[in-house]
Formats: sequence, C-alpha cells, structure tokens
Amino acid sequence: MIINLVWLVPLFPLIGFLINGLGRNVLPKAVIGSLGSISVLLSFIVSVGIFSELSASEIKAFYIPLFDWINTGSVKIPFAFQIDPLSSIMLLIVTGIGFLIHVYSIGYMSHDKGFGKFFAYLNLFIFFMLLLVLGSNYVVMFIGWEGVGLCSYLLIGFWFTNPSYASAAKKAFVMNRIGDLGFLIAIFVIFTTFGSVEFGDVFMGAARLESGDSTLLLITLLLFVGAIGKSAQVPLFTWLPDAMAGPTPVSALIHAATMVTAGIYMITRSNLLFSLSPLTMDIIAVIGIITVILAAAIAVSQTDIKKVLAYSTVSQLGYMFLGLGVGAYTGSFFHVITHAFFKALLFLCAGSVIHAMSNEQDMRKMGGIRKKLPVTFMTMLAGTLAISGLPPFSGFFSKDEILAHAYQENQLLWVLGVIGALLTSFYMFRMLFLTFFGEFRGTQEQASHLHESPKSMTIPLIVLAILSVFGGLLNVPAVLGGGHWLASFMAPVFEHQGLSTASVIHLDHSTEYLLMGISVMAALISAIYAYSRYAKAHHIPAPDEASRGLFAKLSYNKFYIDELYDAIVTKPLNLLSYFFFKVVDKAAIDGLVNGLGKATSEGSKVLRLLQSGNVGFYIFMMLAGIVALLVYGFYNI
Repeated sequence: MIINLVWLVPLFPLIGFLINGLGRNVLPKAVIGSLGSISVLLSFIVSVGIFSELSASEIKAFYIPLFDWINTGSVKIPFAFQIDPLSSIMLLIVTGIGFLIHVYSIGYMSHDKGFGKFFAYLNLFIFFMLLLVLGSNYVVMFIGWEGVGLCSYLLIGFWFTNPSYASAAKKAFVMNRIGDLGFLIAIFVIFTTFGSVEFGDVFMGAARLESGDSTLLLITLLLFVGAIGKSAQVPLFTWLPDAMAGPTPVSALIHAATMVTAGIYMITRSNLLFSLSPLTMDIIAVIGIITVILAAAIAVSQTDIKKVLAYSTVSQLGYMFLGLGVGAYTGSFFHVITHAFFKALLFLCAGSVIHAMSNEQDMRKMGGIRKKLPVTFMTMLAGTLAISGLPPFSGFFSKDEILAHAYQENQLLWVLGVIGALLTSFYMFRMLFLTFFGEFRGTQEQASHLHESPKSMTIPLIVLAILSVFGGLLNVPAVLGGGHWLASFMAPVFEHQGLSTASVIHLDHSTEYLLMGISVMAALISAIYAYSRYAKAHHIPAPDEASRGLFAKLSYNKFYIDELYDAIVTKPLNLLSYFFFKVVDKAAIDGLVNGLGKATSEGSKVLRLLQSGNVGFYIFMMLAGIVALLVYGFYNI
C-alpha cells in the first residue's frame, strides 16, 4: 500500500533542505532550483498516489505509526501520521501549489545572491507544513505549527539588510507566538482532560460530553486563539500585510495554501470539539465576519499591489472562519482549496508585474501594460474573476456555499458577507484596471524594460489559472445539478461516535437561486463601477493625504490600528521595560550585586593593612587573641 509510504512525503523536502542548505555556496543555481523543485514534485507524486488509494478504499482513515517518541509514566505520545480525506487533500494542495511556487522562484530569484538559502528555506517550510497536516495528534501538529512560524520568520525577513523587512519578520514572529501560547495551553488542557493528545482518543472522549461543556469551551477558545494568530484574524491580523516584505513567492506560499490556512485546518480537524461548543462557534462567526469587512475596507484604498492582495487574504480567511462558525466545515475547507488556486495565482501575477516593472509595487506608477504582459494579464484576470465570486469560476461555488450556510444560521451574517463580496469585487477590479489599463505611468527606463516573464514563471501562472477557472467543479451544489463530490468525500471526517457535525443546507432551490443572484449582482455592480472609475475615467488615487476624503484617509492608513496597538500595547510595554531596566535591573539588582562587590573590595583594603609583615606585630595580635578567648571563656563558665 502506498499509504504506508506516507513518510516519504515530508522526507523529500527535508532532503532538499539539507542538500541545498549545506551546498548553498557550492552548488550551481540550476542544480539548487531543480533539486528544490523536484523534491516537492516527488512529494506531490506520492500524495497523488495516497489520494487515489484512499479514494478507492472502503476504509477512510489510516493510522501510520513511525516510532515511539515520548513514553514516560502516563504520557505516551507516538510520532505517527493520520491519512484521511482531510489530510489527503491538504497534501495535494501543499505539495502541488508548493511545487508551482518553487518552479516560479527559479526565474523570480535567479539574480538573488541568496538563491541557495532561499530554496533551502522553501523546502524546510514545506517539510514543516506537511508535518502539521499529517500529524495524528496535537503535539506533532504543534511541531509543524511552530516550524512554519520559524520558516515564515526566515522567509519574510529574507532581505534582512533592510531594517523595515527585518522588523516585519519580527512582528510576524511575535504576533504568532501570542496565538501559539493559546494552542500550547489548549494541548495541556486536552491531555489533562482526556489523558491523550491523539485525535481519535480525544474525539472519542469528547463525544461522551454534553454540548456546552465548560471544559470543551475552554479548550476550543484556546485553540481558536491559536488559529487567530496563525490565520491572521482580528485582532492578530496586522502581521500578515507586513509580511509582504518577503519575496513575492514567499507571499504566495504563506498567503495561499500553507501557513495562513493552518488555523482553518486545525479547527476543521477538531470539528467535533467545536460543534459541541456553540458559544465558541458564535464567537468564530463574529470574528470572521468582522475580519471580512475590516480587511476589505482597508484593501479598497491601498496603492501597493501586494498590500491589496495581503488584505484580500485576510478578508478571505475571514470568510473561511465565518463558514466554520456557522458549521459549514466542508464549505470553509472548499474555500481553502479554491483560495489556494486563485490567491497563489494572483500573488505570482503580481510578482510577474513587479519583475517587469523593475521592482515597482505602486499601482499609481503602472498602467497600460496588458499588451506587454499578455499572459500575466489574462491569468490575473482569471484570478480576479475567481476571487470576486463570479460564475463559473471557482470562488463563486465556495463563497456561495459559505454565504448560504450563513443565511441559514443568521441573516445579518449573510448581509455582511454580501457586503464583503461587493467590496472584494471592487478592490480586485480596481487593482486590475490600475495595473493594466490606461496610459503607462512609469519611467522611460521602466517602459524600455517591460517584457513578459520567462516560462519558468508564466507556466505556473497558466496552470493556476486553469485551476482557478475549473476548481469549483469539485463541489457543485445540487441546485446547479452537481453532486457535492467534496462533501461526500469528506463526510467521514465529520462523523464521530455516531455524531455528525456536517452542516446541511435546508434551503429551497428558489431561495438558493435568489441568494446566488444577489451575490453575483453585487460583484458585477462593483466590477462595473471600478471599470467606469479606473479604466474609463482613468482616475488615479491621490498621492497626498490632504486630497483624500475621511473614509479614504482612514482606509489608506489602515484605520490606524497599528498606531492604536502601538499606543495601548507597545509603548506601555516599552515604558514598563524601561522601568524594570532602570529601577529593578540597574538600580536594585545591579546595585545590590555591585554594592556587595564594592563592600568586599573596600573592606579588603582596610583588612590588608593588618598584613604588615612584622613578626612582632603578629605575635602581639596572637597573644591578644588568646587573652580575648580566656576572657570570653571566664565569663561563660
């Protein structure tokens, strides 16, 4: 059985990391790029075999123990993998999208001095993400969880000689640690409650508890804190837009199919725990929809092409959490899949534009380049149509499923979700028209160097564009004549001990058609408005603050959330740190230690005067000591 060879999936990228890492200054770039890409391709091939075997098997969950890892007293944690529909699909996403990004990086990073180190980091990132996905327990998942956090720090700050890039990497690392602490405490509580961290044991024990149990509430809230940090939800979302400091392939890797979806994967994997905690589900839905609206409202005025896509990622992740919160586990995971296709495509297209524009990222200095970059334009158009939720592109099907569940649970959530879809369509088409339409607004030197990217970059774009167009066919709803293939395939993941956590839509077809129509009309209206404003009227965003309206100013400045965090968190912590440094550390602790040292030094200066070297003086002092002892003894008889 090829499933028993699942250990090869993470092994290949690990080997690629070791060879490229050790030989980064010796091996030719062609060898490094090929080795890094082939290692992930081999993992993808094995993943395809695993998926095919699992699809044909009547058994839908396989437990593959590798070795005993922790075995002391009552603590028994094996290093084992779990293969089921959820992990098998994630393997395809991580290795498939990861391979395309590796191939793209060969062309994009070809002139970078750190080429070998970059590919080593990419391979290590894939290795840890695969551990996160494959782990059969929360501890192995946590190893991968922390590993992708480390690699994101290394990749975001890859060009660390730029202080702002290094700061962005530190910000991502620190904000993720906040969420990771919640996840870690959750693991402790899980082990204390169930006596195990194995998914099977935990879910079996949880199935015996009543809905709303306080312990489950605590566990799920702590797990959700971990997901908020890793998947960039309010309030821990500000690190992700700053992560644009890394090379564009890093943005595509982190923002599309891997790190930021880890939180959604973890909650989907733990679906029984969350379904038994209705309050946590409500909190997830509210946080999700707030993130959708807030991030979309910021994206509508950004002028950096990568920042638009960054806030778009935050907003789309909000949709996934909205889906989780209303019980649409399959719909949320479906959006993970389609988002992996079109968001990886959009970031790589942005990288192609930046590459052609000599590293220019400001859309106000672009325009009129669609004829010079025809492949990039057509593929970015496909990605824009997909993320905007227009049929028959992939994003339409996954977003519609989430919105239908939201309507069924709470119509206010649905209304806000449609507003988010409207904003999404507007800022995406705004980006497309500012970048590719109108007159070229760059320099003469940039105009003379405008050219389509090499095939190593355009071929991944074409593949991802095809997936963005047809990816929605994985789960076509019954109302449109489909069979919900993805929902049927993943059904075993949502059934535990006779309990089913798979949410079912109970809307009649006419209502579903109406909901689809409203969502599509909202997206079309936004697209038409963006066309009339930016393509037809050639409006260019204002370069200065004074000429912007109130909302535009707030949006452009990200509603001053970073400044708010700086005022209420960073500055007080800095003042507290300064107090501890000056008063507690230097004055108290250092004063005590240095004071004892100084007292010893000064005292020794006095005592050493007694060491005169005069033998007569020593005899006198000895006699004085004897007399003193005799007197002391006499009075104590």
